[in-house]
Amino acid sequence: MKAVVTLFTLLLLFSACEQKQHANLDGKKLLEQKCSACHNLDLPPKTFEDEKAPPMMAVAFHIKDFIHAANESEKIPKAIDFVKDYVINPSASKSFCDKESLKTYGVMPSQKGNVTQEELQAIAEYMFSHYTVKNLTEAQAAINRLKKMPAGKRLAIQKNCLSCHREKKDLVGPSFAKIAKRYKGDVLYIAKRIKNGSKGEWKAFHGALMPAFKDKTTLKERETLAKWIVEQEYKQ
Repeated sequence: MKAVVTLFTLLLLFSACEQKQHANLDGKKLLEQKCSACHNLDLPPKTFEDEKAPPMMAVAFHIKDFIHAANESEKIPKAIDFVKDYVINPSASKSFCDKESLKTYGVMPSQKGNVTQEELQAIAEYMFSHYTVKNLTEAQAAINRLKKMPAGKRLAIQKNCLSCHREKKDLVGPSFAKIAKRYKGDVLYIAKRIKNGSKGEWKAFHGALMPAFKDKTTLKERETLAKWIVEQEYKQ
């Protein structure tokens, strides 16, 4: 009897360890590692003429739309099970793709040996929680807001300039308005500083380092940023 109890306890511990291992898997990171070589992962997605597979958002939407389930609450669990099976044992008969898509992309190659069932569980859970109509709508709205902004401000957001500066407020570094005022609207000088960075030019900011952005920006982007920064002096 004691041996049976001990065995039962070990099985429970093993099961708990397996669940803990799965809980620690990062579906987003696994999706990037295992799927991005063929699928575009952006939301909303980008499409390319020579793409190897449909965008992951399209895959997630398509599976959820066409999976057979008795009710809405069963759709995601069934969709996850479908992914776990299809990725290892793909076939045209199982696919939800239309004939034209299958002709374009073909049937995906089996990923047996490249991904485990536990990893596929984490990947699929992330897929169906990330690629949703709600998240797509919010992402599209953010893109539309960016498109309406002045090009310079849009670049300042995209290049993460606002983590250290604000238009009229000092943060880690001086405000853009102060920069424009100090350098008297010298667009070329400001663009050069964006390119090469600087250190110790602003004593009030305790020698804060301005990192070089020469590898993260083009000449045109630096000039666009500098022109927008210059404009902030007159918006105080």
